[in-house]
Amino acid sequence: MTVALEYLAAALVLLAAFFLLVGAVGLVRFPDVYMRLHAPTKASTLGVGGVLLASIVVSLAHGRPSLAELLITLFVFVTAPVSASLMAQAALHMRLPSGAPVPRDAVPERRPHTPGSTGQASGKS
Repeated sequence: MTVALEYLAAALVLLAAFFLLVGAVGLVRFPDVYMRLHAPTKASTLGVGGVLLASIVVSLAHGRPSLAELLITLFVFVTAPVSASLMAQAALHMRLPSGAPVPRDAVPERRPHTPGSTGQASGKS
């Protein structure tokens, strides 16, 4: 392994550690659940991505394929935003308070289900 690849891997790990630290600080310092979801989701995706890129650099320098790292990166980049979105939707559904104004149409009104109704509007005016 060359010195340049070692420096590149070390720089990627340091960059990833910085993003993870920023995400952890954001998780502790932000005031409400929506902001607390945003900081670690974005930062951890970039942090894990940096660590996996460093692992790819090291594995390629040693001459072995890095298919596992590529699959893990793909999995993290797909699942982290989806899980954060689902948690934010659950928080909206539970009507957790937010520090920012929430538009009225962000959470649809729940109407009680009445027997015999299909939920579709009738064509009569």
